Amino acid sequence: MSERKQIYLDNAATTAVWPEVVEAMLPYFTEQYGNPSSLYFFGQNAKNAISDARARIAKHLNATTQDIYFTACGTESDNWALKATADAYQSKGRHIITSAIEHHAIVHSTEWLAQQGYEITYLPVDADGLIDPATLEAAIRPDTILVSIICANNEIGTLQPIRELAAIAHAHGVLFHTDAVQAVAHLPIDVVDLDVDMLSGSAHKFHGPKGVGFLYIRKGVRTRSFLHGGAQERKRRAGTENVPGIVGMAAALDACMARFDQRVAHEVVLRDHLIDRVLAEVEHVRLNGHRTLRLPNNVNISFEFVEGESLLLSLEQQGVLASSGSACASGSLDPSHVLLAIGLPHEIAHGSLRLTLGEETTIEDIDYTVEAIKQVVEQLRKMSPLFEDFVAGRKAVHAVK
Repeated sequence: MSERKQIYLDNAATTAVWPEVVEAMLPYFTEQYGNPSSLYFFGQNAKNAISDARARIAKHLNATTQDIYFTACGTESDNWALKATADAYQSKGRHIITSAIEHHAIVHSTEWLAQQGYEITYLPVDADGLIDPATLEAAIRPDTILVSIICANNEIGTLQPIRELAAIAHAHGVLFHTDAVQAVAHLPIDVVDLDVDMLSGSAHKFHGPKGVGFLYIRKGVRTRSFLHGGAQERKRRAGTENVPGIVGMAAALDACMARFDQRVAHEVVLRDHLIDRVLAEVEHVRLNGHRTLRLPNNVNISFEFVEGESLLLSLEQQGVLASSGSACASGSLDPSHVLLAIGLPHEIAHGSLRLTLGEETTIEDIDYTVEAIKQVVEQLRKMSPLFEDFVAGRKAVHAVK
């Protein structure tokens, strides 16, 4: 592997921790390792580091410092936003609205809430993965207590009209949460401009460490405590704070936002070059997600007559590391619920590839990747009975190009 070209195109799954982030974290492992709850100076140094990190993260989101709460990950933040809010507002109603293309942290949380007697409405999306705001307006009822809509989809990259959706919810007196795990540091996020009540983020999606995230909770939202124990996070989230992780998350966000415009512009150029080349040079393919209203680094393409797991493994042999829209690699026979929600047939959804770029990705990396895709897809289709039938004209199939 060390002698073979390796191109990492799975930044939506996780990102490398940048050296300056590691450097910022190190003292809090070995030198300033006090417990922030301790009253002596050693603990207070750690507490001050947390306070400083909280203020810096809040500034990047245009939030107040007191509205940022640290968690272990984006999944915990999503669970907290849904479950604790549902509990706090159940006397008003037990109806929650979300979308058909949420991250599993939201999907499985709403499924759990349904088992507890809450009613969940899943808004449909169009072929690009966009929610029509009119469907939200129509879905709100007197007993609706919360709307949770993903800001930027983790699979197909489509960006939702969060500001407009939040305004509709608030016009009916309903709280609004957005899972912004894929959006923070990749899009400009201003919680005041978006007018959201809660927003989830996770450090490892923007070159911070794994195991730390945050939840923005606007002042006045009566969200219950999610973890019970000590008085950490102003008595709303118990547990000794992950001081190195919190410091690293703030350092990572600082670094990302310091070169935001340059980084995003670079990724958009490479993203569009990759999309254009694959659509022009490979037959029977489909771009998933909106062509322009998408994350700057996200490309998701379905390849007909190809199985996603085989595509991934073959590309890995070429040194290209990516992920699939198919859930095959996780042991499930079902394709991605996101791809099904945008209308893809099962057989096409199973042949999807997600490539997510980073600041370090080069145009040479993209061109190498396209050539690898062309070679691998051709090889896999030669082994496909469906493709053989299609070429021979013996069986009708769902051609996508």
